[in-house]
Amino acid sequence: MTTAEATTRDRTPKTVTVRKATLADAPRLSAVMARAFDDDPLANWFCAQDKRRARRILDFMDISLKKMSLPFGEVYTTDDMDGGAFWTPPGKWKLGILQQLLLTPQVAKCATWKRLPKVMSGLNGIEKEHPPAPHYYLLALGVEPELQGNGIGTQLMAPVLEKADRERMPAYLESSKEKNLPLYERNGFKVTKEHTIKDGPKIWLMWRDPR
Repeated sequence: MTTAEATTRDRTPKTVTVRKATLADAPRLSAVMARAFDDDPLANWFCAQDKRRARRILDFMDISLKKMSLPFGEVYTTDDMDGGAFWTPPGKWKLGILQQLLLTPQVAKCATWKRLPKVMSGLNGIEKEHPPAPHYYLLALGVEPELQGNGIGTQLMAPVLEKADRERMPAYLESSKEKNLPLYERNGFKVTKEHTIKDGPKIWLMWRDPR
């Protein structure tokens, strides 16, 4: 569900200090990522579009952070918390049946119980496209909207991409925003397939071989 900063060529890059995120960062980081994903097609398909939409997107990012990435120790932010990169290491991206069941009430808070079957069907479709080979998975990348286009997204990705290269390990992501594809391509990712969710957005699947 990766989003990212929009590419703006005429901005001066902003150098940031990237560090690993901790549980203490979670409230602020989830809020930053919710703002970054406010216009993301996949996030807005996943979350019910009602008067609680903004809160639902915040809950969506909180689940992604606390339950799906932070436990694996590969979540990065900056000293000023300008954005975040949520990764899972090889072999850890897929949730087990028990984990899925435990998360169901939280997912329903975002999607609503009425829409839950439709949403889960769409997510299962994306999961079936997920490559089986070991890889680092970029679950989410986001930058504060007013700071997008300053090169922060590239810097947030760098620690894990450098690690992947050292380990000769591929990386993978899904993006629902076509304008962000050039950012990922500059960092070595290539589109391998386009997947359209039924009654939902198009997703670009991107793979990166180690450099």
